[in-house]
Amino acid sequence: MLRTFRAALKGNSIEWLDEAPELGEQSIAVHITVLEEKTGIDSATRGQRMAEVLEKLAASRAFSEIDPIAWQHEVRQDRSIPGRDE
Repeated sequence: MLRTFRAALKGNSIEWLDEAPELGEQSIAVHITVLEEKTGIDSATRGQRMAEVLEKLAASRAFSEIDPIAWQHEVRQDRSIPGRDE
């Protein structure tokens, strides 16, 4: 089973931020993914690009064949609520 632990990489050391794995002195193989917080694109530019893509999508009528009510019924998985249907 794969488990995920939050940590910070400082130089060549890992500092656990929350729960730490119980490893004792054993050595285990790990994969570390560096999460970059900055995308290099400011919010205004990213928003403008998103708007352009959505306009192109709307112009292409990509979803015109889909009945939104039927789609919602297909996708939704309501759970029964006690007393609702009495």
